[in-house]
Amino acid sequence: MELIAKKNIPNYITVLRIVGTVCLLFLEPLSLEFYIIYTLSGFSDVVDGYIARKWKLTSEFGAKLDSIADLLFYAVMVLKILPLLIKKLPLGVWIAVGVVLLIRAAAYIVAAFKYKSFASLHTYMNKMTGAGVFLLPYMIQTVVFVPFCMVLSVVAASAAGQELFIHIRGNAT
Repeated sequence: MELIAKKNIPNYITVLRIVGTVCLLFLEPLSLEFYIIYTLSGFSDVVDGYIARKWKLTSEFGAKLDSIADLLFYAVMVLKILPLLIKKLPLGVWIAVGVVLLIRAAAYIVAAFKYKSFASLHTYMNKMTGAGVFLLPYMIQTVVFVPFCMVLSVVAASAAGQELFIHIRGNAT
C-alpha cells in the first residue's frame, strides 16, 4: 500500500496544482490571496517533477498530466493577467508574443502529425520561458516590467524554435 501511495505522490502534487489553478479563477489578480495560491501552484510545478525524477517515479501519464496542468495554468493566467498586460505592454512586445505563439503552434502541429499525439517538450529553454512567464505577475508593478517582457519574448521565441526544430528532426524522446 505504501509503495502505491509513494508512486503517485508526484501526480497528487500535480493534481493539487490543477486545483490551485482553478481557485485562481475566483481570486482578484495581484491580491494577497492570489499571490499565495499562485506561488504555491508554481512551487508545486517544480516539486512534482523534482520528486518524480529523484525517486524515479516518472511516467508517461505523469508527464501528460503535468503538461495538462501547465496548459490549464497558462489558460487561467491569460484570463486573469492578460487584461493587466494589455494595459501595460507596448505593441512591439505583442508582435513578439504573436510570433512566439505561431512558432509554438507550428511545433504542436508538426508533433501531432509526426507522432499522432500531443507533444510538449520539457527542454531547458521551455523551462526558462515558463519561469519567466511565471514571474510576470510579480514583475508587473515594477519599473523593469517592459524590458523584462522584451527579453522574455526573445527567450520564448528561442524555446519555441528549438522545440519546432526538435520535432522536425524527429528526436523528441
